[in-house]
Amino acid sequence: MAMRKGLTSQASNKLVLTSVAFQDHITRNLLHPNFLSDPFLRGQRKAARKRAEESCLQTQHQHEEREYVLDSAPPPLTLAQKLGLVACPAGRLTEDEWARVKARSVQQGDSAQPCAICREEFCLQPQVLLSCSHVFHRACLQAFERFSGRRCCPMCRKELYEARVIYDAARLFRHQCATRIQACWRGYLARRRHRKLRQSICPKDKQLRREYFEAKELNDSFVRYCHTDTEAFLSDINRSLSSSRRVFQQLERKHVSEPQERDWDRIQSQVVQRGVWDCPICLTALCSRSLPAEAGASSHQQRRRTALLSCSHLFHQRCLEAFEAFSVESRPSCPLCRSVYHKKIF
Repeated sequence: MAMRKGLTSQASNKLVLTSVAFQDHITRNLLHPNFLSDPFLRGQRKAARKRAEESCLQTQHQHEEREYVLDSAPPPLTLAQKLGLVACPAGRLTEDEWARVKARSVQQGDSAQPCAICREEFCLQPQVLLSCSHVFHRACLQAFERFSGRRCCPMCRKELYEARVIYDAARLFRHQCATRIQACWRGYLARRRHRKLRQSICPKDKQLRREYFEAKELNDSFVRYCHTDTEAFLSDINRSLSSSRRVFQQLERKHVSEPQERDWDRIQSQVVQRGVWDCPICLTALCSRSLPAEAGASSHQQRRRTALLSCSHLFHQRCLEAFEAFSVESRPSCPLCRSVYHKKIF
């Protein structure tokens, strides 16, 4: 009876020990450290992780862009692993194994693609490579583990992975930035060279050729044959302008021969054919709808006198005299056609 009680007690103790071992294994390996119920242990792990990160940052500042493994020290064995209830974890990856993992990641192009968690480009932000060859932002991976409560890869769900800080995405981003800067600079140089060529070489297209000559105020050959003395060149231009102005003034003051009697008959016929019997200045009717020469002498004295110009236009005599009085020209021109005229009063 006592032996049976002893065996039962040993089996119960073994079962309790096994349960505790499994619980310790699940708590320490499968759950996130923040899910530990003991706040003292959680504080210890947080302080240890902070010290490890500070040391890694110091190493990173000392060796810029030097890859390193996070949590390089192997975790202590759990009670279940010590009792043989759970297989012991595999050893840490060597440098050759990490090189193969990185080569597989480069072949997949993970660094050139956005982060699988936040879907944003890596740029210069910290980047981690997992032992399963998947790449994430370091902050994104920590946030995923904190909110999911499990330490596993977000892509393949592999547990107990190892993480290594890499800089492939940062180097790729710098290369892209340098390429973009060089492209902008080369484009600027090409555009500047093109503008200089357009200013010096005449294009073959008709529209561009027209714009080229419109934009070019002075022709190169014209400038080449000009006087080197600017003052003399400008004085020559002033003299030519003054002579041209004098010629035009002489043409304006040129005497127009007075029409003969037969010319006045032809001008009267043009007036009859036109059929306009209103004064263009005062816009009122003229004396009669017949020519002034055909009206009677008695009626001629009672009506307003009419002026017939050599350009075949009819006006009231007083309207034309008022127009001539207010004209600033020495020899006034016709109010309608602006030509120098001779007039005949009826």
